[in-house]
Amino acid sequence: MGKLAVRTLRAVLALVLTGTGLVQAMMVWTLVSGNDPEDGTLPLTALRVITILGMASVQVALVCVWRLVTMVRRGTVFSHAAFRYVDGVIGAIAAAALLWFAVTAVDAPGQRDDPGVTVIMGGIGVAVLGVALIVLVLRMLLAQAVARDVEATQMQAELDQVI
Repeated sequence: MGKLAVRTLRAVLALVLTGTGLVQAMMVWTLVSGNDPEDGTLPLTALRVITILGMASVQVALVCVWRLVTMVRRGTVFSHAAFRYVDGVIGAIAAAALLWFAVTAVDAPGQRDDPGVTVIMGGIGVAVLGVALIVLVLRMLLAQAVARDVEATQMQAELDQVI
């Protein structure tokens, strides 16, 4: 990965992390202070809590991607240490999907006249779970690459002993 790509990705990650943190802080302040500009009804409060938790899952994924980019830059991504961060990304995506299903459940009673919206929202949740499965497949590919790297290192050591 080139330096420009790494710097650009890190800038985007930092920008999104800062933005989500600020929005989270404002939403928490609104919930805690009681200065709700809206009427403070239960569905709105529930949606705000779900949004705060959703942003936390995004932040976990961002930090894990940051660490993986650092490992790529150092050339250490094909190691067992990378699995922790890939698992963090998978968990964050799965949590985001579950939170989306919670949004769908909170919003469903208001969609009695048009249940298609609820079905579409459920489909979006399934698609997000599909992304988690794609990352899981990529994790399996990483596991194969790490195993091959370990095998190549062992073979090189044996070859060095023969020579």
